[in-house]
Amino acid sequence: MSSLATLCLISATALICSSCDQRNRIEKSNSRQILIVSNSAEPAGLDPQTVSGVPENNIMRALFEGLCLEHPEHDGQSLPGAAASWSSNADATVWTFQLQPDGHWSDGVPLTTDDFLFAYHRSLHPEFAGKSASMLYFIQGAEAFNKGEEKRFSQVGVKALDSHTLEITTHSPTPFLPELTKHFAWFPVPKHVILAHGDMTTPYSRWTDPGNLVSNGPFQLSEWKFNYYIEVRKNPHYWDRQQVSLKGIRFLPITNTYTEARMFYDQQLHATYGLAPEMIDYSAQHHPKALHQEPYLGTAFIRCNMDTPALADLRVRRALACAIDQQAIIDNIAKGKQQPAHGFTPDFGSYQSPKVIRFDPQKARQLLADAGFPNGKGFPKLNLLTADRDLAKRLSEAYQDMWKKHLGIQVGIQQQEWKTYLVSRRKRNYDLCVSSWVGDYPDPSTFLNIWTQASSDNHTGWHHPEFESLLARAARDTNTENRNRTLAQAETILLEQAPILPVYHLTTNYLLHPSVQGWHPLILNNHPYKFLKLTNH
Repeated sequence: MSSLATLCLISATALICSSCDQRNRIEKSNSRQILIVSNSAEPAGLDPQTVSGVPENNIMRALFEGLCLEHPEHDGQSLPGAAASWSSNADATVWTFQLQPDGHWSDGVPLTTDDFLFAYHRSLHPEFAGKSASMLYFIQGAEAFNKGEEKRFSQVGVKALDSHTLEITTHSPTPFLPELTKHFAWFPVPKHVILAHGDMTTPYSRWTDPGNLVSNGPFQLSEWKFNYYIEVRKNPHYWDRQQVSLKGIRFLPITNTYTEARMFYDQQLHATYGLAPEMIDYSAQHHPKALHQEPYLGTAFIRCNMDTPALADLRVRRALACAIDQQAIIDNIAKGKQQPAHGFTPDFGSYQSPKVIRFDPQKARQLLADAGFPNGKGFPKLNLLTADRDLAKRLSEAYQDMWKKHLGIQVGIQQQEWKTYLVSRRKRNYDLCVSSWVGDYPDPSTFLNIWTQASSDNHTGWHHPEFESLLARAARDTNTENRNRTLAQAETILLEQAPILPVYHLTTNYLLHPSVQGWHPLILNNHPYKFLKLTNH
């Protein structure tokens, strides 16, 4: 048979086989063990030390692994990650972690304590300015080194006792340190790869490009097609590779919640990032097994830029807060069983947030009048910054309408795509900013520490000496009841000073295909991918 005839026969056979395969994308992906998830936005990057958002976190957790790992079913429980075991002294200020003896990077190079030292040194280096460097401030001396007050990294409380024994000393009792190490700010980074593409303090180098990026988690980067998808594949050098059932994960940057819902209904997605409020009732009726509505340790709120002249007046900020009808926002916009945020920190565990923020339009009008703007007369026009997401835009329009109705003021809306929005927020190129905060770990301090002057997540220009003094006192207190009382006093100051305007406490509303097994409700929504598997449902 001629080569041309052979090629024609092969092509015809392939076409026939293809036409016989009537499976949808989910069925095909299940057979290949490839999880397909919506991830809301194109990530700002894949370097754990230069990112700060949830879309980035979702990918980081597939590629990298901290000392401890989330339990797939139980909040607040820690499993071995890059560390096989750990222990602390009596007051939880000195922690010792034993690394996995079979820990390796995805290129086969052993993972050692030197990689952790390098990661923490790099993130805290004043010339590097890691986005989440303040997450490491629990370490003794970390803040002073990051601010340039201490020049020697050797004075920071982290040391390698040997190649597989890491000792971390905190500045105060930190019983939740294992929880902290699950955050990507605490992940190791590959020293040998980063230095091959630049210096320690070189941000945004080519080390995170496909073919260059090396990771220590259950997956490794396979493809990154900008604004199309990011795909990761099973890491053959991962220490617990026998536990990993998935062959890969594909993350899609779908910004439109209606689009991701339609893709899910059309069997093109295993999981949506969220769910448009209008689609909740429809999903409950037509896809009840797929609809998930769960508590989420987070709060939707608005940041105030303290450099905006009108917002420098406390009465104006409090007027804006009192003019927001939180329940109406929940009932008509969010629609996901959220709760009004009368404080910033959600109630969880033994902590009860102070109940300071209330919808009170009469009080709002009086406060604005006291500030010299009766019925909004003479009030300067402000702009409200928001990201290019459907819910964020509708929330912005609702705030805009409420402030006009109850205060008589005009607020414009400035919508930006995700990465541009993050830059504008960080540089404080805004007057008001639609925001949300999800706890980095299950403790009230994750909601309060971000409003300190040193925090890299503050982005308001607000700080308060008494607020920070109370946080410092709480950090030293080993009595839970006393500590919670002190934290509540600090939060009361935050709420009364109103650099932020809490709106509602978050829930997660999303669609999950029944073929995904091993996925359980978690308050931080950080589902460890290594325990997931796909079945032919």
